[in-house]
Amino acid sequence: MFKRENKLLIALPIPEHGDPNAAAAVQELLGGKFGEMSTLNNYMYQSFNFRRKDKLKPFYDLVASITAEEFGHVELVSTAINLLSRGNTFDTGDPDVTPLRAGKDSRNTYQFIATAQTALAGDSMGNPWRGDYVFNSGNLVLDLLHNFFLEVGARTHKMRVYEMTEHETAREMIGYLLVRGGTHVLAYAKALEIATGVDVKKMIPIPDLSNSKFDHARKFEEQGLNNVLYTWNDVGDYTDIKQIWKGNNPENGEQLFVQQGTPKGAPIPNLDDLPEEFAPGIDRDDYERIARRLMENM
Repeated sequence: MFKRENKLLIALPIPEHGDPNAAAAVQELLGGKFGEMSTLNNYMYQSFNFRRKDKLKPFYDLVASITAEEFGHVELVSTAINLLSRGNTFDTGDPDVTPLRAGKDSRNTYQFIATAQTALAGDSMGNPWRGDYVFNSGNLVLDLLHNFFLEVGARTHKMRVYEMTEHETAREMIGYLLVRGGTHVLAYAKALEIATGVDVKKMIPIPDLSNSKFDHARKFEEQGLNNVLYTWNDVGDYTDIKQIWKGNNPENGEQLFVQQGTPKGAPIPNLDDLPEEFAPGIDRDDYERIARRLMENM
């Protein structure tokens, strides 16, 4: 089972005005082949379908705990897209003044038409996320090798989108995920080394550029977020990842450690009414009627 907390992994800057084309680019980090929906679903199905959890529990615990983190990554990227969509249109109460005219010249017109300027389950070109992006061979080493490759691909795409936009909200989100994604790259490399004896760590980082080169990633490294894996569990499950996640970080020489539970988190931003998109489609009188109904029979 999964337990949900009403928190975001980190606080994101809330802009007065977003950038619809930056939002479109960031969609790749959500619903692209190497996006967070892919990492989530790859690890989730591998954890559901894992064979011999009893004998290979450290590897199961690793994949299962990273699965839980990926849910938070999907939410974080989606929230960034929603914030990048803030203030891009206007409401005058008159549909004939074309209040959504910004959508006509934006790269992702579908976002304006279908989801009232919120995140889509798709990539930067508007293609929907696909279930056949999930790789689950049933062979432990092959799946771990795929996961290593998937995280490296995701890291590369994040670096490129970072270089595409100067928007602070996008870069804050990407900086954090570069650090956490780099942690997952190392985790799968260490798992492969234990399973096969091959030192895959010699291949990282790919691309050969330290996360510390990125202004918005450096502070998260200074917080030690590149050295920790979380169990995402409060009752002592998934702790056998300590048998894999141990020793020193090869990049900074610092001790790797497992923390039971979850990160502290931050409040989830509230999305305002968007009358020009008829969203949420509840006006002041509706709020009052709903409030009265909620109070009935209490």
